[in-house]
Amino acid sequence: MASIDRADPVIMGHILAQHRELHALVAAVRHAFAAQTGLGDAAAIRAGLATLHEHLRAHFHQEEEGGYLEESIARMPRLSAATQAVLDDHPRLLEELARLMEAVSAAEMPAAAWDRADRDYEQFVEHLMEHERNENAVVQEGYNEDLGFG
Repeated sequence: MASIDRADPVIMGHILAQHRELHALVAAVRHAFAAQTGLGDAAAIRAGLATLHEHLRAHFHQEEEGGYLEESIARMPRLSAATQAVLDDHPRLLEELARLMEAVSAAEMPAAAWDRADRDYEQFVEHLMEHERNENAVVQEGYNEDLGFG
């Protein structure tokens, strides 16, 4: 077990693995949007968005039930406001992704609608990456550990 002054390597490994998985899911949807030329690609986009939504829902639930954010507060109580701000992002991000999923749910969509959905996805990704940066800052400060996310 790690001391209070040092991060538990298992926890840090878990955080890094979750971020790698999240970034892979984001990239897969980006790739599907870039390749979108027909119905098969539309199905890949829809499936990718659904997978990403489920991953985020589970990830956010885990964060809200405790874990490393809670541990960060235990180590440094002054991080409670920053942690709450991170947690408050969860419903907004899930809703933003759900709206995008709804927007691409039509059986047939004109090219302009796909272009708009692609732009909306990139805006969602910006919001998600900002959330991740804020989360990383809380964890890094709470554990006094540089996760290397610059």
